[in-house]
Amino acid sequence: MSLTIDVVSDVVCPWCYVGKRKLERALELYREQNPGKPEPTVLFHPYELNPDLPEEGVSRKGYYEQKFGPAKVKEIQARLEGVGKSVGIPFALESIPTQPNTRRIHALIELAGEHGVHHAMKEAFMKAFFIDAIDLSKRENIEAVAVAAGIPADAVKAHLDNPASLVSVEEEVGHAKAIGVQGVPFFIFNQKLAVSGAQDPEVLLGAMAEAEQETA
Repeated sequence: MSLTIDVVSDVVCPWCYVGKRKLERALELYREQNPGKPEPTVLFHPYELNPDLPEEGVSRKGYYEQKFGPAKVKEIQARLEGVGKSVGIPFALESIPTQPNTRRIHALIELAGEHGVHHAMKEAFMKAFFIDAIDLSKRENIEAVAVAAGIPADAVKAHLDNPASLVSVEEEVGHAKAIGVQGVPFFIFNQKLAVSGAQDPEVLLGAMAEAEQETA
């Protein structure tokens, strides 16, 4: 039985992107240390940092300056850019135009699982937002990212037009909060052990080993 890792995160959360890279490195270490074992199964689950944002989003610069103050924003961005470089993410934080509502994006990441591109879709949206600085408040941009990642255009449009897809995201976010997720990224190993935050690969690797021992 393979190890399962459930990752609760938001695509516009920079620390979630950092956490994703650290998990990828932890999985590399896992493979090196456990040759012959089945590949761990990683599933991404939605979380909305800003569920009340309008569908058209808001100015990212204005949003963060209002939340933290201009001086603090520069400090936060400088720190993130440094951390990003250490894990191979060239954050383009100054270029991101809009802080979007991410519900539609999460709906497409869920749909991606049916098309075998779950991981590719998660990465595609994070890269589009943080590196390519694409305005993900615009539906046409969301659709373009999803199609490029491997979902047929007609399936993308149909899913976004279906209100049930957004309800499903809300329900998943509600479940995450119900089990105690208050910040992201949040990692759950074999439904037994949880780790919160963008922890280093060695910490995540240790959690994998502990979770396997508990379920042996």
